[in-house]
Amino acid sequence: MSAGTAPVAAAGAGETAGMLRIERLGPVAVLIMDNPAMRNAITQGMWQQFEDLLAELDADDSVKVVVVRGAGEHFSAGADIASVQRILHDPATGHSDGGDITVAENALARLRKPTIAAIDGYCVGGGWQIAGACDIRLASERAVYGITPAKIGIVYPLSGIKKLVELAGPATAKYLLFSGDFVDAQEALRLGLATKVLDLAGFWEAVHAYALLLSARSQFSAQGHKALVNAMSAGAGDAEVAKLSAYWQGQMAISEDAAIGVAAFLAKETPEFTWLRPRDV
Repeated sequence: MSAGTAPVAAAGAGETAGMLRIERLGPVAVLIMDNPAMRNAITQGMWQQFEDLLAELDADDSVKVVVVRGAGEHFSAGADIASVQRILHDPATGHSDGGDITVAENALARLRKPTIAAIDGYCVGGGWQIAGACDIRLASERAVYGITPAKIGIVYPLSGIKKLVELAGPATAKYLLFSGDFVDAQEALRLGLATKVLDLAGFWEAVHAYALLLSARSQFSAQGHKALVNAMSAGAGDAEVAKLSAYWQGQMAISEDAAIGVAAFLAKETPEFTWLRPRDV
């Protein structure tokens, strides 16, 4: 696959094409963007599925980690071009300020649990927004990234621009947004768009093994740190961050995970953590 070859997205595709579906693999839930005939381009109906499905996963205490991937050989070729203006339009405000894409991206970003984007093949446009909203981005060596609003004459949703600047910095964000150039996996890693690049052989097995590793760690620790890091990244002030930290310190006082972890460490055993969600202090 060439990083310079643009994917054929969804021009002329029907509104009903594609769906989101969930596969459960023990404590790991896999959210799959399933529209392989269009390289998993995300139709309006698919964008509108994200919020409810993610709320379901967030409320399910048996789910410890969520992996987001595309069906087949690609992560996602982005928003369905045939209906992109309608997807970006928010009927409540009358503005094209992200619409269904921003709703989906924000729903993913606020999920309490660790999220992993498993990126194989193309990760383009709105597909990058989904990947960027995840906590960790694991890319196969053949992954190709593209942030392409300049190629179709639109302004990227503000939520996507903020995440891009946060991860890659303003200079790189401008380079990608102005040019719409495609970058390969190693360049994406250098630019901050990928957390780690994995060999294509055994890619999915490696992603699942990492998800299982995270699921075995303390969910109290993971969710507390996610909340604090997200607050800092969003520009929360010192007082707000300190208040959030005090909340999680209070939760630690009534969580069993610290005692379980220390006891297992001293006994040279693998801890079996029990914490599931915050409780009233």
